[in-house]
Amino acid sequence: MTKHGKNYQQTIGLVDRLQAYLPAEAIDLAKQASYAHFDETFELHLRMGANPRSADQQVRGVAMLPHGLGKKVRILVLTEGEAVRIAEEAGADYVGCEELIDRIVAGWLDFDTAVATPDVMNKVAKLGRILGRRGLMPNPKSGTIVPAVDLPRVINEARKGRVEFRLDRTGIIHLPIGKASFDTQKLVENMAAIIEAIIKAKPSGVKGQYIQSISLCTTMGPGIKLDMKSTVALAA
Repeated sequence: MTKHGKNYQQTIGLVDRLQAYLPAEAIDLAKQASYAHFDETFELHLRMGANPRSADQQVRGVAMLPHGLGKKVRILVLTEGEAVRIAEEAGADYVGCEELIDRIVAGWLDFDTAVATPDVMNKVAKLGRILGRRGLMPNPKSGTIVPAVDLPRVINEARKGRVEFRLDRTGIIHLPIGKASFDTQKLVENMAAIIEAIIKAKPSGVKGQYIQSISLCTTMGPGIKLDMKSTVALAA
């Protein structure tokens, strides 16, 4: 069993583990329970009624957070030719192809988002096992495989708060929604954007209750159960 430190034990007493909190209440409570000496990330965890082993129940998509994530996003673009200039002018942090692929194979992963153009995907495919398990593999469903002309748009979206989500092998979606330094209303609005995107991404194969439970926490803080009805209603 995991042993928690004294600070965690003190803050967990603030949370009623049996109560389901309204979104703004949960955020305020998480702020009270925040004890780390850095700007903690707020995280949303959704247990889904989808089978991750079923091909027609894969939940995946993108949410645009109106207030961003509160951190600098490091963007990698895998491409060649004229698209290199386009990506560099659009502000990508790392641009190239084979030399970057070799660095990634060697263990380099100092980036937050990976984008690729279709013409290099035959070379990028070898990174599937490395980037796929970290949710970084370029994919057309998440809008990260795009023609050169669309690179400025995708890079700009990533800078502003573009967040990809994907059902993991345990049937849960984990997502950041901002920083503890954000005011409560901004975090609520970011949460609303995520809930709306996840609802829109519901696969046709999912039957019964789509979202089964939702919880909120900060990087170091305890989990706080959210009231399903009021949280899902944010999407409206």
